[in-house]
Parts: sequence; C-alpha cells; structure tokens
Amino acid sequence: MSQLKPGVQDGDHTKGPDDASITLVEYGDYECPHCGIAHPLIQRLLKEFDGDIRFVFRNFPLRESHPHAFMAALAAEAADKQNKFWEMHDIIYEHQRGLSENSLKDFAKKLDLDLAAFDRDWQGNAVVEKVENDFDSGVRSGVNGTPGFFLNGKPLKGYDETYDSLREAVQAVIA
Repeated sequence: MSQLKPGVQDGDHTKGPDDASITLVEYGDYECPHCGIAHPLIQRLLKEFDGDIRFVFRNFPLRESHPHAFMAALAAEAADKQNKFWEMHDIIYEHQRGLSENSLKDFAKKLDLDLAAFDRDWQGNAVVEKVENDFDSGVRSGVNGTPGFFLNGKPLKGYDETYDSLREAVQAVIA
C-alpha cells in the first residue's frame, strides 16, 4: 500500500476529535471476517485512546468474495442520511454472518429509521456514488484486501488481528 489518497475529507465517517494526534483509517468490507475481528478491537482502541484518536471508516466491499458487502455498505450509507451511520455500521458488523436484504431492513427498523426514506436512499444514486468513491480511493491508496488500515496517512504495518498490534502501532506514533 502507498499513502492514503485522498486524505480525510468532510464526507468521511469519523469518530473522535478532528484535531486528534492519531487518525486511523479503515477500508472495510461488512462481510469480511477479518473486518469482523477488527471491529471490537477498534472499539476498544477508541476507548483507550479517547480524545487522542480519530477513526475513519471507508467502504471497500469486495463484491466477488462477499456478495452482501455492497448491499450492506449501501444500507450504512442510507442510514447516514438519517444520522445513524455508526449505529448501522455497528449492527451490521455485530450480525455480519446473517446479512441479507431482509436483515438490513430489520436493522433499519431496530434503529427507528424512516423506512420509506431508508428504502429510497438505499436505492439512490448518492449512496452508490459514495460507496464507489470510497472503493476507488482505496484502490488509489493501494488497498487490495480488507481491512486496509492507514495510520496518519501511512499504511499500518504489523497488524495481526490482535489488539496489541493495533495498540502498539498507535503508541509508536504517539511516542
């Protein structure tokens, strides 16, 4: 992987302060088991380094390997139209083994989304364009698998699906 292209932008989904000393970007696929392993590790990292880290999620659905990933990314982006991106993001990862059109609609119900608006947005060009733009930026950044991590714009090396590997990488940047 090369540098992050483009850098973090206004349209990105972020958690944490914009002026954090650490920015962790993930290119993720909602159906990827490795991303599913990373999800709780990232949540833990955000708690431990609260205030010092900003997390950015970009969609990178691997359609050939994961047939529900693109649909799930669209659902998360549609939920974003109702300010519920992170809630949808989390519920999808927590139930990633049972993804289907029906389950994604059930998640929208659980989140009390306006279902008519959700359906309209889910099928709309704006969310498709957002997911495709995220994917294209991942390709330009050299991502060829998920999760693809960048720490302060540089590829994260040494991540081995353990919390310690993420924590050590963040601590090395802080030091």
